[in-house]
Amino acid sequence: MSYAKQNMEEADASRRKIFIIIALVVALPIAGLVYWVTRSSPQSGPPRLENALRPGSPEFEGIRERVVVEFDPDTDATEGERALGDVVMTMTPTIRNFTRRPINGLELRAIVVDLQGQPVQEKTVVRQVELENNEVTQIPITMEGFKKTDTRANIKIELTGVRFK
Repeated sequence: MSYAKQNMEEADASRRKIFIIIALVVALPIAGLVYWVTRSSPQSGPPRLENALRPGSPEFEGIRERVVVEFDPDTDATEGERALGDVVMTMTPTIRNFTRRPINGLELRAIVVDLQGQPVQEKTVVRQVELENNEVTQIPITMEGFKKTDTRANIKIELTGVRFK
């Protein structure tokens, strides 16, 4: 009787060891996967339009007056609440080309500011658009992740880069 009881205890102990080993073998890769997914990725900065004229260059200052960005926050911006509890804003500025040259790339920066003029969120978008002289296009810009408590007093959209054919 004591031999059978001892044999059962040994079987239980070896079974327990096997379960512990299997649990460790399964838990370690899962923990590694969770760590890899949740770690912060390096920030690469906002997207940039390659070979574009930028603010500060003399040619850009002359072009800025002839590439018109029309945006009225009251009519060209919408916001909606998602099931996740955050607020999403979609802005649709109208771009007009009066440069007498065809444009094939635009870079715009949208900034949402609070009542003190401090940025709440900003986003840079790059679009490869074909825009001939005297043509008009609209470029949708979507910004996500606003909290319901964020004060969104004003929206500014500015041209930060333009590329010609």
